[in-house]
Amino acid sequence: MRFAVDTGGTFTDLIVEDDDNGLHMYKASTTPGDPINGVLDSLKLAADDFGLGLDALLAKGDLFIHGTTHAINAIVTGNTAKTAFLTTEGHRDILVFREGGRMEPFNFTVPYPQPYLPRALSYEVPGRILSDASEMAPLDEGRVVEILKELKSKDVEAVAVCLLWSIINSAHEDRVGELIEQHLPGVPYTLSHVLNPSLREYRRASSAAIDASLKPLMSAYMHNLTGRLSDAGFGGRVLIVTSQGGMMDAVDVAEHPIHLINSGPSMAPVSGRYFAREDEGSDTAVIADTGGTTYDVSLVRRGRIPWTRETWIGQPYRGHMTGFPSVDVKSIGAGGGSIAWVDDGGMLHVGPQSAGAVPGPSCYGQGGDKPTVTDASLVLGYLDPEFFLGGSMGLDLEAARGAIERDVAKPMGIGLEDAAAAIIAIATENMVQAIVDITVNQGIDPRDAILIGGGGAAGLNSTAIGRRLGSERVVIPEVGAALSAAGAMMSDLHSQYTRTFFATSEAFDAAGVNQILDGLEARCNAFINGPGAGSISQTIEFFAEARYPEQVWEIEVPLASPRFESDADVAALVEEFHKVHEDIFAINDPESSIEVVGWTASVKCLLKETESGSLAAAEEAASADGTRKVYFAETGYVDATVRRFEAMKAGETLPGPAIIESPFTTVVVDPGATAERRESGSVSIVPGVAPAAK
Repeated sequence: MRFAVDTGGTFTDLIVEDDDNGLHMYKASTTPGDPINGVLDSLKLAADDFGLGLDALLAKGDLFIHGTTHAINAIVTGNTAKTAFLTTEGHRDILVFREGGRMEPFNFTVPYPQPYLPRALSYEVPGRILSDASEMAPLDEGRVVEILKELKSKDVEAVAVCLLWSIINSAHEDRVGELIEQHLPGVPYTLSHVLNPSLREYRRASSAAIDASLKPLMSAYMHNLTGRLSDAGFGGRVLIVTSQGGMMDAVDVAEHPIHLINSGPSMAPVSGRYFAREDEGSDTAVIADTGGTTYDVSLVRRGRIPWTRETWIGQPYRGHMTGFPSVDVKSIGAGGGSIAWVDDGGMLHVGPQSAGAVPGPSCYGQGGDKPTVTDASLVLGYLDPEFFLGGSMGLDLEAARGAIERDVAKPMGIGLEDAAAAIIAIATENMVQAIVDITVNQGIDPRDAILIGGGGAAGLNSTAIGRRLGSERVVIPEVGAALSAAGAMMSDLHSQYTRTFFATSEAFDAAGVNQILDGLEARCNAFINGPGAGSISQTIEFFAEARYPEQVWEIEVPLASPRFESDADVAALVEEFHKVHEDIFAINDPESSIEVVGWTASVKCLLKETESGSLAAAEEAASADGTRKVYFAETGYVDATVRRFEAMKAGETLPGPAIIESPFTTVVVDPGATAERRESGSVSIVPGVAPAAK
């Protein structure tokens, strides 16, 4: 038995895979003050459903997979450790200067962002390594010891170290690490060349700073998680979802917590890729995961999940760059809990503020009094107030109506239903623009991609989103309400290793490159024989970080061959670079040579074959066949057919207007659209064309 839990801002999602490979889905409210409580609450729901005590259920488990937002929440809320930054003399302001660049070059009303670590805790270390690995000036160990004594007096809780050219010669940085262990015993530290041995000082410095600042917190969190699971009866292996779309052991990820920044959202594209292939036979898909707080959009092209090295916490140039690759996910403040508000000019906005899990939308009856997307959906008849979360949580229709009437309808001078429809329309448009940004900017026509809707709130407007995009199909998986948790069930153990080594296609140093690749492969094999021991299959892939001569940025290019044995292998790399460059930027220069500045090896260990994404067969669903009044902007109130998700048979079609509901999600099939149940359990929707407004 396996468990996969994704902790979101509003709900904690759990997928349980039983001994017969059937999937069972559960949702519990997230407890912001103690996220592990939400995890245990979801497991208690599963235990009750299986007719077992929590300890008996957990005793059956051999694997627990966890996706968490704890790391990113700590950064956003400023709850990271008090961390010092040590760098080469003369370069104290690496974290201040960054790499330049502005989102709005002529908007001087936005203040220059503060460095991730305060300048008062940034220290210069005398000593200098050059780019050819030679030592220009020896490390001043006496000064390092003086700095460490000062840090001890200031009660510093973690230390980040980034010395120039440590990726070429790490002797100085290694020695600083030894001195930290000697003079600050027990204080965690991060060495940049160990964590992120890639070119560009700011990115290495930033990644080291972020990683070090998270170590005390995430080490305690992982210890708390594994301890409480053990106390509750779990004796299996605990794996944590990483930003790279893979998994690592809880103990290992506590040593490198920067991998957890996009822990939860990275799993949605893994799951979305599976359903795009399974249900529609497509290798191009847009995955849209709608939670209570955010709308996370990712893209699968040619069956590959795109990565990005431009990973920012916050806005580009105004936030902080992680300097680490992650699954390319765009998040906006739009979800079921997004708050609708009218500005002084009478303009309606939805988000980015969210009612979250506490106090929640007005209709939750938990103290929230702001109108949200969920409130609007309830007022329009999309949601059944008696069947939210399968009836375990009743919704207050009058509270939702009152909030929208007070804060939206009256200020705008329109009727209640029109106000609620406008809230849904604005939220839909925000989501459409997020999809356009991530597709068009990468040369993908969204009309050619399957739209996969995940998250508990996805079904409310995915048909409308697909219609706006011109999508041929919109797929709502049966496990879509817990899309990230389902993706965790399909994911692999994963690790990645990088080395910097410059090479050009015109004078290619095959021997030097192959030596680098040998070293990377050895590290991958060590991972396979360590954390990956017992896996059913293993894959090692190699990549080059390449560019045209004098280009500023590199792109990642897969290697067709693990070694360079002939000129043909070099030519294959060059040809693949031109192809990838055109995919990303819509142009290339086939006559140009290329430069490679870094080499990467990625290792994946498959723990279990992906067999099916459908839920285990449940008892015959209580028939919900019938109709209810539902409001659409184009038609006004109409009688919409109501069907239970689990009661629909494979191949059954349902024309809109219709509502398909389950204990975990509600799918709105707009007028003019048609839904069909797939063999996998998914609902596939042809968005069609909206009827003319009356």
